[in-house]
Amino acid sequence: MRIDKFLWSVRFYKTRNIAAEEIKKNRVSIGENVVKSSKEVKMGDVIKIKKNQIEYKIKVIDLPKSRIGAKLVALYVIDMTEKDQYDILKMRKSAQDYYRQKGLGRPTKKDRREMDDFSAGSSASEMDNDDWDVFFLPDTEETED
Repeated sequence: MRIDKFLWSVRFYKTRNIAAEEIKKNRVSIGENVVKSSKEVKMGDVIKIKKNQIEYKIKVIDLPKSRIGAKLVALYVIDMTEKDQYDILKMRKSAQDYYRQKGLGRPTKKDRREMDDFSAGSSASEMDNDDWDVFFLPDTEETED
């Protein structure tokens, strides 16, 4: 089986075309040798894949007939990726700022709730501090002078 088809069938890449592009960019190798898309994969091969800025290492157990379900991937490959690579990925994901920048686009539901809490909290405190009834009543002291 061709390596681009194999990587697509074991769900390493979403499409076979993406797998072929990554192979062209020299991000996939068997052993220490960079390969082409037409390279045949055999059982027992160790494939190194650079994806998401980490280096995955998988060993081929068996070759699937076609694309397989996610639950069946373990029947065809063994994940030999080093633990520190996954730690790097986890740290990078937690460090990313997923929240959008202020002023870009519509407010999210979270933004709206924060604005509502802010406006409700500030107006309630202003009402407590000022006695509006006294403010609008005419001053009796000024008229007497």
